[in-house]
Amino acid sequence: MTKKKQELSRGAGVLMPISALPSPYGIGTLGRESYRFADFLEEIDGTYWQILPVGPTSFGDSPYQCYSAFAGNPYFIDLDILVEEGLLKKEEITGHPWLKEEDTIAYERINWYRFPILEKAFQRSSHRTTKEFEEFCQSNAYWLEDYALYMAVKNYYYNRHWHQWDEDIRLRRKEAIDTYTAKLAEKIELWKFIQYKFYEQWNQLKSYVNKKGIKIIGDIPLYIAEDSSDVWVHSDLFELDERKNPTHVAGVPPDLFSESGQRWGNPLYRWDAMEQTDFTWWRERMKASAKLYDVIRIDHFIGIVNYYSIPVECPTASVGRWRKGPGKKLTDAIAESVGDTKIIAEDLGSVTPKVRKLMEQMGYPGMKVLEFGLEGPEDNEYLPHNFKDTNVVAYTGTHDNETLVGFLRSRLETNLEFAYRYFHVKSREELPYAIIRALYASIADVVIVPMQDLLELDNRARMNYPSTISGNWKWRMKKSQYAELNIDRLKEFAFLYARATEAAHGQGMKA
Repeated sequence: MTKKKQELSRGAGVLMPISALPSPYGIGTLGRESYRFADFLEEIDGTYWQILPVGPTSFGDSPYQCYSAFAGNPYFIDLDILVEEGLLKKEEITGHPWLKEEDTIAYERINWYRFPILEKAFQRSSHRTTKEFEEFCQSNAYWLEDYALYMAVKNYYYNRHWHQWDEDIRLRRKEAIDTYTAKLAEKIELWKFIQYKFYEQWNQLKSYVNKKGIKIIGDIPLYIAEDSSDVWVHSDLFELDERKNPTHVAGVPPDLFSESGQRWGNPLYRWDAMEQTDFTWWRERMKASAKLYDVIRIDHFIGIVNYYSIPVECPTASVGRWRKGPGKKLTDAIAESVGDTKIIAEDLGSVTPKVRKLMEQMGYPGMKVLEFGLEGPEDNEYLPHNFKDTNVVAYTGTHDNETLVGFLRSRLETNLEFAYRYFHVKSREELPYAIIRALYASIADVVIVPMQDLLELDNRARMNYPSTISGNWKWRMKKSQYAELNIDRLKEFAFLYARATEAAHGQGMKA
């Protein structure tokens, strides 16, 4: 298969998870504030909006540990839109204490209040008689029925992991599947309705965003949560024993983020079994992702070439071994599945020559995280003058890093001397936007800045601490913080360094 041209159009954008958008209901949604954020991107001549995975989150609230590789997060369904559609009454959604603090997500409250409200909307809806719902079910037949049954059974067992269900349904015996499908028919329909509404709202938002010349960069984890419909339904594709328990799990060895490595706990794929099916599950997953996003970032891309296998009995990632992945066999299947949708390879970590070779063959852009280069030395690969190619997506930091201000404040003055010289500033306070400007000026085709860094927030706004289970994914932007952003400065950066849309660039800078 010949190399597929993957270069992204030159531009800049913001990393802003849907969950972190303002809203009165405890978490960001696909409602008014998501449209407001698209307007903000247009104001700064941004051309990309990067988000985190939008799947239904499980224990720990991580978007990288979801109940499905295909489903959307019920938390993101906008309740005000359901009010406008006559499916809810305003007083049914305003009378709950959704928030503890305006800038922090209280997941336990959202989980407690939201689902009874969605069930009320379901009971009042006439969706089952519509052609649109029928077409939705047909076009998502590969995963929707299985996911809806999985969630209905999970609720029946008080949301326990599927390993704790009765053996007949845990092992998916036909009699049990038939019994629960009949017993939980109404609940199964509820979960289909929830997905229908998520996708309906998502498609409307995506259309609005795309009409502004903005592309959505979606993020998908390489691995799937053990407690998911995918592992329950397709257990033969994962490294499980005869009792459906994992034998080896995913992670990475000790690195910059953790001295003991990261034990993610996801079951590993049986790549030989995947190949025997011509990677059908992966093809379906990538087709679905290509409908959701304009660009797909594959998290932990290096695992496609070589992956770290940790014995399930090991409590950390200190014991494990590298094993060979499917490599180009899988990326060819991906390329055939996504059409014109572009791929970004998250190539942070143990990048081997084989990983580089595969990325070059496929034309996938990799990532450069400037935080990794701020203390030098001058030949550090993450410094802009060392970027070897334009086919790069450059970041100040990612969801796994400290915020830029948090990083700078945690360093001694002597550790920042290199950064002062490199970015031509004299103080710590001047560094954030000097760093952002340097990225805009770089040869990287795409520059992405987390919203926390545009707002110059400290580590209280950090999104994730790798290798920790609780306390993550909670930061949320306050609506009032838009007023703190320097729109003209960002707009000027986009103009000066040719990152604006063609229409915006043709207008020139405002006087």
